[in-house]
Amino acid sequence: MLQGKPTPGMQTAALMSTISVLTFALAPAVLPKEEGKKKKLKTDILLYDNLDLDSDDVSLDNYGEIIDLSNYEDIYDYEDLTSKIEVDTLAPPTRGFPQPLSTTAVPTEVPPSKLPSSATPKSKGPGLFGSVINQGLPTCLACVCIRTSVYCDDTDLELIPPLPLETVYFYARFNRITRIQANDFTGLTKLKQIDLTNNIISWVDEDSFRLLPSLQELILPENKLTSLPELPSGIIQLDVRFNMIQSSGIRPEAFQDLKKLQFLYLADNKLDYIPVPLPEGLRSLHLQNNNIQTMHEDAFCNSRDHSHIRRALEDIRLDGNPINLSLFPDAYFCLPRLPTGRFY
Repeated sequence: MLQGKPTPGMQTAALMSTISVLTFALAPAVLPKEEGKKKKLKTDILLYDNLDLDSDDVSLDNYGEIIDLSNYEDIYDYEDLTSKIEVDTLAPPTRGFPQPLSTTAVPTEVPPSKLPSSATPKSKGPGLFGSVINQGLPTCLACVCIRTSVYCDDTDLELIPPLPLETVYFYARFNRITRIQANDFTGLTKLKQIDLTNNIISWVDEDSFRLLPSLQELILPENKLTSLPELPSGIIQLDVRFNMIQSSGIRPEAFQDLKKLQFLYLADNKLDYIPVPLPEGLRSLHLQNNNIQTMHEDAFCNSRDHSHIRRALEDIRLDGNPINLSLFPDAYFCLPRLPTGRFY
């Protein structure tokens, strides 16, 4: 066959043949994708057809029985919506909300020279919280105030804090108080009880307690006292056990005029003799564990009046002293019972 110049008809036939070949080659890549979309749409339609919404009322009680949520994620693919998180990448800075203002009170100190005259703190006075103590807090915040009682136990006090004028009972046990000053209790006319057990008090000013008209109980055991101050006339109980009080530290006739004194606890000190005379109303006298070696015949009874009987004084303890009580038989005839101690 002779080859010649292709005619226009032959060029058109060749072009159509090329298009057919390309169409046949691309068809497998396109058809599956279209068929996949149709298949998924058909599946969705079948799933919705299975929901019998006309025959069942959907409520919170039967929601799980009517609608199957087990294949919820299989039907809807949210992978494309998931944000990509890159490891070892710092998050962009965010603007946070401003921090709330703190309600904690921050103590501040004002130089005394800058305090106005009207701001000068008072040492004592009435009020809900009392006065300011050396720690910088009102007494009834550093301590516990319940009605007329003030509890300052185990609060690391070194001085007696200013107390509200209405204080009746004051407790400051287990602290580091070293001394009691004359003005510590000034103006506290209602104060009935002071308990300063287990401090390190070594000094008490002479007028610290004498001018307290209502004081009935003074409790000062486990301190470092070497002497006793003058006491108010209305005192009922004095407890100064476990101190270092010597006989020379007790004034002569210190207890004679205390007509209301009933309980006198002087045990575990350094006394050399029984402090006499003792008030008639005394009921309990504890002198154990001292250094008492002898006794006056009039220590408890009136040797000139054998008819006199001290019915109130039933509790006398002299055990732990080097005294032999059997050497003083005339000293007990007026007592309802013998003292506790060594009789040999």
